[in-house]
Amino acid sequence: MLQKPKSVKLRALRSPRKFGVAGRSCQEVLRKGCLRFQLPERGSRLCLYEDGTELTEDYFPSVADNAELVLLTSGQAWQGYVSDIGRFLSAFHEPQVGLIQATQQLLCDEQAPQRQRLLADLLHNVSQNIAAETRAEDPPWFEGLESRFQSKSGYLRYSCESRIRSYLREVSSYPSTVGAEAQEEFLRVLGSMCQKLRSVQYNGSYFDRGAKGGGRLCTPEGWFSCQGPFDMDSCLSRHSINPYSNRESRILFSTWNLDHIIEKKRTIIPTLVEAIKEQDGREVDWEYFYGLLFTSENLKLVHIVCHKKTTHKLNCDPSRIYKPQTRLKRKRPVRKRQ
Repeated sequence: MLQKPKSVKLRALRSPRKFGVAGRSCQEVLRKGCLRFQLPERGSRLCLYEDGTELTEDYFPSVADNAELVLLTSGQAWQGYVSDIGRFLSAFHEPQVGLIQATQQLLCDEQAPQRQRLLADLLHNVSQNIAAETRAEDPPWFEGLESRFQSKSGYLRYSCESRIRSYLREVSSYPSTVGAEAQEEFLRVLGSMCQKLRSVQYNGSYFDRGAKGGGRLCTPEGWFSCQGPFDMDSCLSRHSINPYSNRESRILFSTWNLDHIIEKKRTIIPTLVEAIKEQDGREVDWEYFYGLLFTSENLKLVHIVCHKKTTHKLNCDPSRIYKPQTRLKRKRPVRKRQ
């Protein structure tokens, strides 16, 4: 049982209405849901709206806050988005049966989870003001934000910059751990990293849909896709989100992790510290460590459900820790002419 209640959005199979329900366990949410929809608790169960996965007590803690669940009674079934889509298509006339079958086939093959997720996000956001950019064009999106933020891209760029700055603060806290002899070198490396980060505006372009293609992690419309987990066998489906669409998506996007594949605290910073201590005349390749700490070379955007620390097993590349040493050619002595 969880110490803190988890909030979810709950709907019954035959009801268009959704209610917010909070509980410390799957059974508690089920009980409250049955009470809310006046359904029998015996034989009822909960499943994920997105793909129909049935919830158990063991699986319940990994469910994201505000996830959408479906309450099923005995004899009822839910196959995920395909159930809603099939019902929607069935509203057309009989000549559309072929279309219904073709659509169901697309949503039932090996790539179905990705298609279901993208289609659901599209249907959820189709009526939202995604194209709007300024506070004047979409006031609800900016609710709760300081008045200095006048554009969506500006705020999301700031959000990314804040994350990168927090990584820099972590690195900046280490000089006292390297010893007096190595402190000067550590501060030199740190200064080089700071200068480069300032020159690229702390890579805030990663969240800015208006940035050039190579500088952002989203589509020009603002769609982000989960780039994890790094153990893909444990993920049921790929997640996507457009924080530019509405206030709820913007807030939810803040829970996604800009995660290091090679871990920052356990691997990168300790390796950098050790390299400075043991450099023995060699020059530490600070740009290699800069790439691992602050750039998409090692940073991946990951949905909170897919964020698994236990899957990180990578080490820094030993061949890139120091810069290659240039060998000076020995000058041959000039032979005296006889």
